[in-house]
Amino acid sequence: MAEPNAPTRPNNVVVVLLDSLNRHMLGAYGGTEFSTPNLDRFAARSTQFTNHVTGSLPCMPARHDILVGALDFLWKPWGSIELWEESITATLRRADVTTMLVSDHPHLFETGGENYHTDFSGWDYLRGHEGDPWKTYRDPSAVGAPTLTADGRPLITNAADGGWFLRDQLGIADTSFGHRHYDDSRTWFRAEEDFPGPRTMASAASWLRHASSAHERWMLFVDEFDPHEPFDTPEPWASIYDDDPIDADAARLIWPPYVVGGTTKGAITEQQARQIRNNYGAKLSMIDHHFGTILDELDAQDLWDATAVIVCTDHGHYLGDRRATGAPGDDSVNDIWGKPAIPQFEPLGHTPLMIHWPTGATGRSSAATVDALTTNVDINATIADAFGVASSHRTHGRSLVPLLSGEADSIRDWAIGGIYGNWVQVTDGRRKYARAPIDANLPLSMWSNRWSTMPSHRGLEDFMPFPKPDRRATLDHMPGSDVPVIRQPFAPGDTLPFWAGGGTRNVGRHHLYDLDVDPDEQENRRGESTAENEMADLLRSALAEVEAPDEQLARLGLG
Repeated sequence: MAEPNAPTRPNNVVVVLLDSLNRHMLGAYGGTEFSTPNLDRFAARSTQFTNHVTGSLPCMPARHDILVGALDFLWKPWGSIELWEESITATLRRADVTTMLVSDHPHLFETGGENYHTDFSGWDYLRGHEGDPWKTYRDPSAVGAPTLTADGRPLITNAADGGWFLRDQLGIADTSFGHRHYDDSRTWFRAEEDFPGPRTMASAASWLRHASSAHERWMLFVDEFDPHEPFDTPEPWASIYDDDPIDADAARLIWPPYVVGGTTKGAITEQQARQIRNNYGAKLSMIDHHFGTILDELDAQDLWDATAVIVCTDHGHYLGDRRATGAPGDDSVNDIWGKPAIPQFEPLGHTPLMIHWPTGATGRSSAATVDALTTNVDINATIADAFGVASSHRTHGRSLVPLLSGEADSIRDWAIGGIYGNWVQVTDGRRKYARAPIDANLPLSMWSNRWSTMPSHRGLEDFMPFPKPDRRATLDHMPGSDVPVIRQPFAPGDTLPFWAGGGTRNVGRHHLYDLDVDPDEQENRRGESTAENEMADLLRSALAEVEAPDEQLARLGLG
């Protein structure tokens, strides 16, 4: 119980979002393969959520869930904040809460994500991660290709590594596409402190040290792109898990493939698979180390008693995980890499969430665990609850405060998620049902008033033109809004948005798993009429509750 006169809400909030954070790799969640001492240190004073799942995917749709609080994937793919909605930062601004964004995430500042930062009171963008077009030339003092290790192993980011995804998925022969920017930027990273991740954590710690005391109430949002690819680290991290040393002249693979059946179908060798996985672990351990600077600053500034701290992610990452994907003619158990167009199996969709809530405002002890079902839109509702504010638009989240305080054991009976134009998934916390389109992935429309910013993957529109409204477009309305919105229907033969492309290939491939008896998702129980009908009914009612478009139910055969 709260102490007399103790605050019922925190005065401040820190959110640390680590991208592509696989819960199975964290010590706090039982992982033993890689070292994460600072995330474990944070877990020791936090409530650990054990049944937290993703909603909208991938990267920017997931951030929409957290920052806007509304599921995005049922209406549109990757895109900006729309006219009928507002971010939590806009809501906090009206309540005189100072908000600060510190990020090295390039998608927040490129087309399709460029307005997520604008409602923050301030932001710091640390340049050079992934495909960020930061540098137009290589550091002239760098002789030849930059090196990753003291023994001179070369950094090779093209042909044998990340090119798999682009070549196989998009048919792009030039495998340097997508990684050339990092090739240039990487020559400017000489010391560990030059890499974007360490710079981001240092900037966040500096803000806590110098700026936090200047504001009465504040939120610091640290959107850290690590351990997302490229899995590139300097020594000593680069070799920390090198249990199978490669030849000095061999490429060090820092770009994982996006593929089902990496080794089983010959996309990568077993040695390359181990190397990619170890390179992920190296980056995870490196960013964990620098996350410690934020914890140290919270200690030094004595902020724990007044500050809620949330550590979360957008989604996990497949690192050779074995699942029966049920591809046409192939129900074998394949090793999965990256984020290919498959259902949200546990390594991708079951994600870590840890929250420190000031002890005066919670009845739970440190290092408590909560098994209740939660999802990313609930983080938005929790931030709003922490500051006592309410969004002006329709949201789908439920505050986690009753779980943090011990006043409730559950806040929801279901959670849904998916990628626009592909599977739609529902879980009740035990069973998981991924429903595929039933017939040509239609009917399907896209709702947006920001079409000029919708070509979301800079450069990809040269190879896969993003569909634009045409004479078929009509004005419609979003649930809970009177703002007219352009709705563009698609027809057979239309170019679909990038992430919807797999929907047509996956027609009829439903997935049903009972995680209590099959936590590794090896037995697809699709076709068990009673269980599948129950989960189909649950999905139907969940879609109705979020006021999903009727055509989504028709597309999924649930109308």
